[in-house]
Amino acid sequence: MQGIEDLKYDANGLIPAIVQDADTGEVLMMAYMNKNSLADSIRTGKTHFWSRSRQKYWMKGESSGHTQDIQEILIDCDKDTLLIKAKQHGAACHEGYRNCFYRRLDPGTGQWSIVAEKLFDPAAVYGKK
Repeated sequence: MQGIEDLKYDANGLIPAIVQDADTGEVLMMAYMNKNSLADSIRTGKTHFWSRSRQKYWMKGESSGHTQDIQEILIDCDKDTLLIKAKQHGAACHEGYRNCFYRRLDPGTGQWSIVAEKLFDPAAVYGKK
């Protein structure tokens, strides 16, 4: 696929992908894609990624059922970051929150606090945290 080849991947063959709610503009998550996961995302209309920590290919929602339907894929001016606008079904975060950005820094204390409610219990879905 020509467009996939034109992108700038890092030394590990990965490109960051920011996933944004297509309707609200809310940033849901950031993950990495390789050429295969991007090609499958385009082909299926569902987001697929490469997990750096698990060294594993995965489709968003394959365990939880909380999938993302791709509405649009954009690249930045340097062709090294993707922006995926999607319809989120359920929670985007594997910790059970709507998005992965559920902690806010209190500049006065330097402490992080949780500023969102969990939509599901990860232990019930994944069998662990």
